[in-house]
Amino acid sequence: MKIKERRRDGIAILDISGNLMGGPDADAFNEVLRTLMHEGVRNFIVNLEKVRWVNSTGLGILISGYTTVKRAGGELKLLKITKRIENIFIVSKLSTVFHAFEDENEALRSFA
Repeated sequence: MKIKERRRDGIAILDISGNLMGGPDADAFNEVLRTLMHEGVRNFIVNLEKVRWVNSTGLGILISGYTTVKRAGGELKLLKITKRIENIFIVSKLSTVFHAFEDENEALRSFA
């Protein structure tokens, strides 16, 4: 997994690519969140467009990130979930927890 961070309107957008599988991925994701939150960022968009696969540990990474951000008074939303990964979210009922968007500008506006 690779994470590329960028910002728009004070919101951190994390472009993730590869597989979201746990282990070192969890450490990397959590470190990025902690660093950005330490810098004052509270709102995040996680772009999953280039993620090929998410296993149960990968889902745990997203849930942990969501919880961490929420406790700090922020929001974590998802962007461009592939059909394959969307099915995992539906079966696991996580589609009721995460707000997901197809359009980046729409996701950004949802923080207003």
